[in-house]
Amino acid sequence: MAVPLRGWRPCSGARSRDGAALLTAPTPTVAAGHGPAQRIDKFLWFVRLARSRSGAQAMAERGIMRVNGRRIDRAHSPVRVGDLLTLALGDRVRVVRVLRLPDRRGAADEAAECFEELQLGA
Repeated sequence: MAVPLRGWRPCSGARSRDGAALLTAPTPTVAAGHGPAQRIDKFLWFVRLARSRSGAQAMAERGIMRVNGRRIDRAHSPVRVGDLLTLALGDRVRVVRVLRLPDRRGAADEAAECFEELQLGA
């Protein structure tokens, strides 16, 4: 007796050579906070919040930024859509929300579409 596989379901009308119904895999679900991610140094460089990738790595390793309130001290920390980044840049503190993850370092207007700058105290 065959044990049914959890989440697997029969394909519509598809059969193997011996006549058994073929199964399709379950659709993977993504838990909250575990969607596609990008390294924080790449994100900062791609969206032009850092002038160079090495500069973005240095910012991350100095610990002058936070992701969702958690202090970051590694350049490979993940950033996901919806995250809040708090950056201490010079004498300013910038708070940005990630709207989408960029595929490349593009033009400034293309980069600006990837994040939204939030005003402190507003």
